[in-house]
Amino acid sequence: MRQKVLIVEDQFLIAMALEEAIAKLGHDVVGIAAGKSQALDFIDAADVALVDINLLDGTSGVAIAQELSKRGMTTVFMTANPELVRSGVRGVLGIIAKPISDSHLASLMKFIAARRTGRHGQCPPGLILFEEVSEQPHPARRRTGTHEAYLRVRMFQS
Repeated sequence: MRQKVLIVEDQFLIAMALEEAIAKLGHDVVGIAAGKSQALDFIDAADVALVDINLLDGTSGVAIAQELSKRGMTTVFMTANPELVRSGVRGVLGIIAKPISDSHLASLMKFIAARRTGRHGQCPPGLILFEEVSEQPHPARRRTGTHEAYLRVRMFQS
């Protein structure tokens, strides 16, 4: 499945290397954004966003990913600082640490394509998948009867 990919990365050489690798896999890179305002320009052009967390305008990657996800884009964090979001971010598929090899990138793109078509697919090595859970009672709030949504995070290793 050919996908339209937005790369949100402020380091030019990393962004260019990702663009080349994604193109070699047969996907279209619709843009490279170094910050929030640039990323939001591509909201209607991409199916998938690979988002770094620390960008030129600070740690705006989290807010960018949430906004892109709200608009229906499949979003994955690709960062050298995975510990910043290990607990999960609502709407984001998951996180994978940089640097990423071409073979792991190929596995990631196949996994994203499978998820976008409603299949589970083979989870790529190193991906921390954020799995959204429907409304469930929070253990500390069982007595009050109130509920809140929360995220479960699973680490997949190969």
